[in-house]
Amino acid sequence: MSPHLSTTCWTFSRPLGGWPRLPVAGDQRQAVVEELVDGPVGEHGFSALVDVELAGGDWHRVLFDAGISPDGMVSNMGRLGLAPDSVEVVVCSHGHFDHTTGLDGLARALGGHANLPVLIHPEFWSKRRIALPGREPFDMPVTSRGALRDVGFEIIERPEPSFLFGASVLITGEVARTTDFEKGMAVHQALRNGLWKPDPLILDDQALVVHLRDRGLVVLTGCGHAGIVNTVRYARALTGVEHVHAVLGGFHLTGKVFEPIIGPTVDGLAALAPEVVLPAHCTGWQAMHQLANQLPNAFIPNSIGTRLELAAA
Repeated sequence: MSPHLSTTCWTFSRPLGGWPRLPVAGDQRQAVVEELVDGPVGEHGFSALVDVELAGGDWHRVLFDAGISPDGMVSNMGRLGLAPDSVEVVVCSHGHFDHTTGLDGLARALGGHANLPVLIHPEFWSKRRIALPGREPFDMPVTSRGALRDVGFEIIERPEPSFLFGASVLITGEVARTTDFEKGMAVHQALRNGLWKPDPLILDDQALVVHLRDRGLVVLTGCGHAGIVNTVRYARALTGVEHVHAVLGGFHLTGKVFEPIIGPTVDGLAALAPEVVLPAHCTGWQAMHQLANQLPNAFIPNSIGTRLELAAA
C-alpha cells in the first residue's frame, strides 16, 4: 500500500542545517555558552507526526496524538520549521489528556480555524479518573466537544476501523481483546450515569497501521491500553497481512500494576517477530530492558525527536 513511511515520536526530528540559534543578551553569552540552540522540549505526553508516501509519489501527513501541554507540540513544530497547517488529519489514539491537550495549541496556531478532521472513538469523551488504593482519586481533564467544534475541527466518531488517503492508512478503531494476559488498567474508572464505575478496558484505544510493500505492517500506538499484542494481532486480522515489520509507540507496561505482564507481552511480541520495535512514552524502563534483551536486533531506543524512516522493499 505504501512504499515509504516516516514517523517522528513525540515531536519531530532535528531539521536539516541544525537547530535554530537563539540570541543571548548581555553577559549571559559569556556566563553560559557562546551560542544557544533551541532544541525540542520533552514532556510526559505523546505525539507523533506520520508522513506517508504512496506508490504514485503523493505524500500525506497525519498527526497522531497531540501531547500533554497546550503548546508543547506546536512549539516544537516551530523550533523545527514545521508548519501546523501541513497536517491533513488528526487521529487521537484515545481520550486521555496526555495525548489530547495539544489540540488547544494546534487550534490557536491555525488561527482558530482548524478546518481539520479529528478521528476518534465515541468513548473518547468519557469522564475518567485513576483510583489508586489508599490515595485520593485523580480526575483526568476531559476534552470539550463543543470547544473542538467551535475552533473548526471536524469531529469524526467511529468505533469501527477507518481508512485514510485511499485506504493507505488504517485506523483500527476499537481493538479486539484476544490474549489472556492483557486485561487493561484495573485502577481506571469512568463516570457512568452519575456513578464511578470500573473502566479497565479503555475501549477508545486505537492504533494507526500502514502496510509497507513487501515488508509488512507498521503498527503505531499511543498508549496501547488495548494491549500491544492484542493490537498487533488485530491489525493482522483486519488487513490479512501476517508479517509485522515495525511496532512503535506506548506499550503501557510501566509501574507495579503492569510488571506481571511484561514477560508475556515481550514473549508475545517476540513471537510476532517484528524487524523494528520502538517503545516510547508509557512503556517503562523494565519493559524496555526486557525488549532490548529479547529483541536486540529489532529494538530501537526512543526519545524526544526520534525520527524513523521505513521504506518498502
